[in-house]
Amino acid sequence: MILDVAVLVAGYGRLRILQGVTFGMSQGEIVGIIGPNGAGKSTLVKAIFGYVRVFEGRVAFNGQPVTGLSPDRVIRLGIGYVAQTGGVFADMTVRENIVIGGYSLSSRRLTAEGAERAYEQFPFLGSRARQRAGSLSGGEQRKLAIARSLVVQPKLLVLDEPSAALSPKAIDETYDCLVGLNKSGISLLIVEQNVQKILEVAHRIVVLETGRTAFQGTPAELKASDRIRKLYLGERDP
Repeated sequence: MILDVAVLVAGYGRLRILQGVTFGMSQGEIVGIIGPNGAGKSTLVKAIFGYVRVFEGRVAFNGQPVTGLSPDRVIRLGIGYVAQTGGVFADMTVRENIVIGGYSLSSRRLTAEGAERAYEQFPFLGSRARQRAGSLSGGEQRKLAIARSLVVQPKLLVLDEPSAALSPKAIDETYDCLVGLNKSGISLLIVEQNVQKILEVAHRIVVLETGRTAFQGTPAELKASDRIRKLYLGERDP
């Protein structure tokens, strides 16, 4: 199991948002996390990366506990992260954005090698290397954010709503990139509000409700669950 989240209770200050979330994912899987606003989806991602306080439970990556580790140490273990809005540095060049993805690496050589891998995965960025990141389209910025996360050669890539604020065409292109990364051997954990899109690509779905795990299963099993189907697919009985 590449990621094991067990009875995780986490939140901000004294506020407990996650109320015992449990799920796991295997190497090579795409797992989608869905749920209503306020269910704890983004808090879950931040708890994995050490951005919020974990009160109880554990997170393990490849059998190694990561609960309580700083974000840079989590990244060095082999987990990449793409924030909800991509988080590119608009006033920096494409190249500078990619290079900064290697800040946690131990040498410039490793960073340079990681940047080359990113350019190989997204060739169009090579021709835009000196261009300001803020001048790219929304879809191109999202690809840049994904490319930057690849510099550390992650085994698991965690993405928080990669389709947010993108056009339908850009969403399709972004997900084509993600499916390609998965086929290359990278596991993907994707928090997503676009339920229909994540159901197209995910091997398994985890549904969060009020900070708890309400459902785990394949997209087909989710569609077979009356309550979950009605809540998240908007379907009604004839």
